[in-house]
Amino acid sequence: MKTWLITGVSSGFGYEMTKILLEKGDRVIGTVRVKDKVQGFIDKYPDTFDCQLLDVTDVHKVQSVVKNSFEKHGRIDVIVSNAGYGLFGCVEELSDEQIDHIIATNLVGSIQFIKTALPYLRKQGGGRIIQMSTYGAQVAFAANSMYHATKFGIEGFCEALAQEVKQFGIGVTMVEPGGARTEFRYGSAKVAELMPEYESCHGFLNMLDASKGLAPGDPVKMAERIIESTDKEPAPLRMVLGSQALSSTVARLRERVADYETQTELAASTDFPVE
Repeated sequence: MKTWLITGVSSGFGYEMTKILLEKGDRVIGTVRVKDKVQGFIDKYPDTFDCQLLDVTDVHKVQSVVKNSFEKHGRIDVIVSNAGYGLFGCVEELSDEQIDHIIATNLVGSIQFIKTALPYLRKQGGGRIIQMSTYGAQVAFAANSMYHATKFGIEGFCEALAQEVKQFGIGVTMVEPGGARTEFRYGSAKVAELMPEYESCHGFLNMLDASKGLAPGDPVKMAERIIESTDKEPAPLRMVLGSQALSSTVARLRERVADYETQTELAASTDFPVE
């Protein structure tokens, strides 16, 4: 039996992972903002599902929940930073409050969750950290700037973190799913107050409308692959889920490398002469 600490288990990947893990006999400490959506887990798995109320924008509460979870359950094998949401709208359309809230949720909340768990993982001699990210941490689209900002940011954080904690037997994996049929797209996504001047960038409205076609990704299969990754050694640093996500990521990275390779002379022109 493994013990997992997962944020945001009321829907999406967090919910699907929790369902699979509880069915196979693992223990899950799952955080939610309201308990209604996980009452079934609470009733069916009273011994292996520990439901904790948490809004990840509350840093002190994040620290308290993580600390209390390790102290109550002892060893926690896997922590999953999953809580987050999407915010759609061009930069000029976003309010200051929307900008602050998505940073507090997707970036600061994830950082504080992981940071608080590190001393416990280190002292217990290892563990696995999974950060839910997106192929949108590599490929950016108009009208999604702040979501990309948080995900590009958390991936930089995790890539550095992985190098720091490898010596303690702690593995770090960033999961980069493509579009999936979850509440992230069809329920929890936030939309800015749109301006007619940016109408040409509002194609995302079709993506958020299930009647216009569903995303290709199966969240159950994705949850299964995430769980399976925790048995892989060494931990995969990045894991892309979805064929469209992978092809788009590879294409964008090739474009980026090709652009950098045109700058060899420019880059060298700013060096001191070699003596």
